[in-house]
Amino acid sequence: MEEVVQKGKVKFNCSGTSFIVDDRYEYIKKIGHGAYGVVVAAQDKVLGIKVAIKKISNAFEDLVDAKRILREIRLLRFLNHENIIRILNVQMPPSRTGYRDIYIITDLMETDLHRVIYSRQELSDDHLQYFVYQTLRGLYYMQTANIIHRDIKPSNLLVNKNCELKICDLGLSRGYDLTSDNLTEYVVTRWYRAPEVILNSSNYNEKVDVWSVGCVFAELLGRAPLFPGEDYLDQVKRIIGILGTPDEDDMEFIGNPSALRFISKLPRRDKAKWNTIFTKATEESLDLLDMMLVFNPEKRATILDCLRSPYFKDLHSPEDETIATEAFDWSCDDFELTKENLQKYVYEEAKKFKNSS
Repeated sequence: MEEVVQKGKVKFNCSGTSFIVDDRYEYIKKIGHGAYGVVVAAQDKVLGIKVAIKKISNAFEDLVDAKRILREIRLLRFLNHENIIRILNVQMPPSRTGYRDIYIITDLMETDLHRVIYSRQELSDDHLQYFVYQTLRGLYYMQTANIIHRDIKPSNLLVNKNCELKICDLGLSRGYDLTSDNLTEYVVTRWYRAPEVILNSSNYNEKVDVWSVGCVFAELLGRAPLFPGEDYLDQVKRIIGILGTPDEDDMEFIGNPSALRFISKLPRRDKAKWNTIFTKATEESLDLLDMMLVFNPEKRATILDCLRSPYFKDLHSPEDETIATEAFDWSCDDFELTKENLQKYVYEEAKKFKNSS
């Protein structure tokens, strides 16, 4: 039930969370909640479309989290691709500083790939092709803008009934050449982490996203996670259990002596045959999986290699290899981390939406 609380604003409650939003938005229903807040579906009476509104309550309590939210707003405003969630608005805060909540308005998507995988919905090979292809298209565009997503997992891939897919949650993204802010120290769902990230290599590129897409692809094929490690050592064990023991050459990227010792003490394993794990999968799908899930990042396929795989022969066209017109300027990520600075920057972002509407 909406109520008018002040001029131009309406208030409604959802799962114990109170939303105060511009009166252009009409509440429809709750669609989810995550680590950062509650998400509802609403009708945007100005644009005439349904949208998603995410409220992040007390957004500035944790400054690192708040910086991720700011980073995501900036990245989404910069990116323009049909396979990346579109940010439509950031609600104007009541003042430049001193406020607590952030409201982000984006495209409304019906569900995510995690829910699809664990539903009873039958998934054909055509479904799988289309989901993975769209993910790769979005990531390739991001890569050409000097952006690595770093947190690709089924719940960060939003889908609609017509199987359109959009990548979301870019708050952990980074550029290629950032050496500050210790690139390896970030929380990514362990099951989708590339070996070079688990084993603490500080030098990595977009191939960490290729690995993660490979893990998602395997989960689509098997309707279960491929490497559900209980901790990072167990994660390494499970990866080697399927991919086989890497040779010396393939371990050159590991700069962590204790990680090397740990691997050398594991029983020697041969590589498993993909067709014994995924007995109903097509040969072309397993060839693509084999290109993605390679222990040594140097030998792993690039995003472009994957897009051009024979598995996508019925989908791929060169026009799908959309390139960003410019690289994202990561210098905006470099500022003194204070609550006041973060509030000012979010306010400035919100103002840009207001000025362009």
